[in-house]
Amino acid sequence: MSMTRITVIGAGNGGVTAAYHFSRMGHEVCLFDTEEFGAQVKAVQAAGGIRAEEEHLGDPLLLPGFQKVAKATTDPEEALSFADNLVMICPSYAQEPLFERILPFLREEHLLLTMPGNFAALVLKKKLEESERAGLSLTFADSISIPWATRLNGPATVDIMGLKEFLPVSLYPKEKRTKENEERIREILPIPPEFLRSPLEAGLENINFGGHPLMTTVNIGLLENFPGHFTYYADCCSPATARAADRMDKERLAVGKAYGYQLRTELEAMNALYASHAKSVYEFNRGSVTHGKVKSAPSKSTDRYISEDVPYLLVPIAELAHAAGQHPVIMESVIHLAEAYNDADYFAEGRTLEKMGLAGLKPEEIRERV
Repeated sequence: MSMTRITVIGAGNGGVTAAYHFSRMGHEVCLFDTEEFGAQVKAVQAAGGIRAEEEHLGDPLLLPGFQKVAKATTDPEEALSFADNLVMICPSYAQEPLFERILPFLREEHLLLTMPGNFAALVLKKKLEESERAGLSLTFADSISIPWATRLNGPATVDIMGLKEFLPVSLYPKEKRTKENEERIREILPIPPEFLRSPLEAGLENINFGGHPLMTTVNIGLLENFPGHFTYYADCCSPATARAADRMDKERLAVGKAYGYQLRTELEAMNALYASHAKSVYEFNRGSVTHGKVKSAPSKSTDRYISEDVPYLLVPIAELAHAAGQHPVIMESVIHLAEAYNDADYFAEGRTLEKMGLAGLKPEEIRERV
């Protein structure tokens, strides 16, 4: 694999892991985050790189070792001048503020890959068109997730529990779906990409859809009262919650069908991404070795499994359902429960059709737009 330059935007679990793994692949990497969230950037500067641990409580972890990182900075101009390939890995609620921070320094050579996208390409393209940089011909790419199951384990240190088999990715706008840009994505990723038709399809295929918001919402009492006592996927999935997740997954599949996409079921996606052969979502969650290595269950209702996945994943899919004349009752129930838990109005605060530039359009018009 030839060496390329990559700037990783965001220094959380995924961002620090990405900087480590990209460097391990032989690429030159710059890790960037804003000054107010720069603790890990400063830790990487002090250590000269990033460490991946060998084991956690006796369980072996993946890709252990230490990797030097070419640059770690809180200066957006320095970060964006470093590379043409930009990988933004952060919670969805940070995507727009980070985009605004880097907007003055973006160039037409830049390809911006968001992990996970959650319809980011649509939102960020709209922000670009409404800004002083309107007319800049950027390439946007959305992935359905990040390649790793990973957690920070201290300053400049990560635990990598698993690695997906492949990663579905979209390129946007349509004229950017070129062989050259597909090759750029292949060069960046540590696993093979699967190219989707649009950021709409990438958002609909996000595997966090059922596993995070529904299971967290229905288990919130135990999660809050006994923090840290659970292995999330195994302990929070029961036969009943799995049935509810399956019902909500059917709502997602119906939305996809209304917009011309034949989506994978949650079970098909999990089996394919993790080379598993589970017969049910319940069996996968209870038996996944990758997801059982670290006790990392949410401990409060404001955890990102709700505060990110409800407003930035469930809300846009529910809005797409409404635009197609559908009424996804399980999806809406989870959203309204989460709103009550956090005293929020996620249908106003979240990633709406208006914010994606799709308000007032019919399904066939939305398909044409994306």
